[in-house]
Amino acid sequence: MCGIVGYIGPRNAVPILMEGLSRLEYRGYDSAGIAVIKDGRLVIEKKAGKVADLRSHLASVDVAAGLGIGHTRWATHGEPTDANAHPHWDCDRQIAIIHNGIIENYATLKKKLEADGHAIRTDTDTEVLVHLIEEWYKKKHDLFTAVRLALHEVEGTFGILVVSPREPDRIIAARRGSPLVLGLGDGENFVASDAAALVEHTRQVVYLNDDEIAIVTAGGYQTKTIHGQGVDKEVEEITFSLEQIERGGFPHFMLKEIHEQPDSLRNALRGRLLKDEGSAKLGGLEPVMERLLAARRIIITSCGTAWHAGLVGKYLLEQIARLPVEVDYASEFRFRNPIVGPGDVALVISQSGETADTLGALREAKSRGATVAGLVNVVGSTIARETAAGVYLHAGPEIGVASTKAFTSMVAVLGLVSLLLARAKGLSRDRGRAIAADLAAVPDKVARVLALTDQIRAIAGEFKGARNALYLGRGPNFPTALEGALKLKEISYIHAEGYPAAEMKHGPIALIDENMPVVVVVPRDAMYDKVVSNIQEVKARKGRIIAVANEDDHDIDRLAEFVVRVPRTLSYFGPIVNSIPLQLLAYHIAVARGCNVDQPRNLAKSVTVE
Repeated sequence: MCGIVGYIGPRNAVPILMEGLSRLEYRGYDSAGIAVIKDGRLVIEKKAGKVADLRSHLASVDVAAGLGIGHTRWATHGEPTDANAHPHWDCDRQIAIIHNGIIENYATLKKKLEADGHAIRTDTDTEVLVHLIEEWYKKKHDLFTAVRLALHEVEGTFGILVVSPREPDRIIAARRGSPLVLGLGDGENFVASDAAALVEHTRQVVYLNDDEIAIVTAGGYQTKTIHGQGVDKEVEEITFSLEQIERGGFPHFMLKEIHEQPDSLRNALRGRLLKDEGSAKLGGLEPVMERLLAARRIIITSCGTAWHAGLVGKYLLEQIARLPVEVDYASEFRFRNPIVGPGDVALVISQSGETADTLGALREAKSRGATVAGLVNVVGSTIARETAAGVYLHAGPEIGVASTKAFTSMVAVLGLVSLLLARAKGLSRDRGRAIAADLAAVPDKVARVLALTDQIRAIAGEFKGARNALYLGRGPNFPTALEGALKLKEISYIHAEGYPAAEMKHGPIALIDENMPVVVVVPRDAMYDKVVSNIQEVKARKGRIIAVANEDDHDIDRLAEFVVRVPRTLSYFGPIVNSIPLQLLAYHIAVARGCNVDQPRNLAKSVTVE
């Protein structure tokens, strides 16, 4: 969630740290700070607020130095204040730390440290860790060993960087459950929580795994486990460019990413969708194909938008491949003693590949003998490394906190998985060809919907003052409704709920009045007449109806106040096309309300705490 950047080398670290923190702003944060080693002393500057506030403050402070670490904090323990901002330091101001994650036993450690004479100055769990390192450092250990031994006493998750003016030629980095990546330069090196902070300077990276610790110097790096064993690491290459993580003329990353969806969908399908054969080729699933086909059931587990994609995946896998599927919130899955074992396949979905709850569910399923596969977007992410097999989304970097192109790519890839398994299970070639042809046409249909931006902006202007909204859909468009409501909540702060259209009668109908916008996804599919009946019920109560309907459906005009017309597609893939107007509606309402679209309050792009 928070952002971490570190630099050591011949250049001034501060501009590199500040640019890196700016590139990590999308992850969500409420304060920022840096620590540098300058003229043999530790200099720390930090401010509550935005990176721009810290940048303004630093303009009047001489902090130029060749070694530094920087952080953007998303508050867990303690309010967002100057004092609680990172970095934190020890009693003698000889050690500085920045930390992503949560120290779960911090209260116990704090009590012990205070009894030993340490002065704890903040409300954070992180400060306890720097004092714990101080305890070990006083025992004549070097900094690396002090950090390593301190981490043995920690319960919880961490991605940390630690520096000291007593050892001004190194940064100590360690992780458990919170990502860290080393960036390798020529006579200089970098560390970050996200490769986006590094791509301007290097494409050569090393990903740390859980319970690994690294010594990073200007000339190189060493990696060990926290138990002291050496670890050989593979150098990998960043797969995206600097241009891909810039706005490219759009006012917001979210709008850019909405408009990138024709291309991101084509990238997800390219080389994988076999139209002539009516099938798909997914090399990443070959190691587990037999277990997928023989699975007692498939358990999809994920969070937020990825959970909504998983719900669509249930329809795809059950209706196309005829495989039994359950969909679980990852945050609930592992805490209920799930009945899962060797006959099951757990499919975990995550844009970042670092979502803490999804990682926990993955490990729980694996520990119980299930086969685990992943659908992730970020190459080299923890979920990608810990799953036995899987598929990359190839959506490209997604910077906007509210996921858009990752959602549609997830559904497209789940369509590929369903088609692959269905053909292996005996689906006819002709039927496979029909499904493949429809999926191949989806990117162009999405492009047609994007041309409706002006119409949707006008609708948004009508509802920018709404306090509540209801989203309705049936079949695979029930998850579409959930996703549309989530987008509105995330970025405009309007309360919204998604429901199966028929369930509206069982409670939500009490909310409908002449002020309530009701967005209904109503394609001409097998459920059309049922959904129209539900629209009639809304209309009878004077609800203001916004319909997402097919281009050839003019019957809907007499029922809906506003109609957004989208191309027809198979019901399986309808959520891809039908979600585009809902993304645009949320975006334009948020802009009309003056909201910070790319950095909505209280949210983070990659949720790496439980």
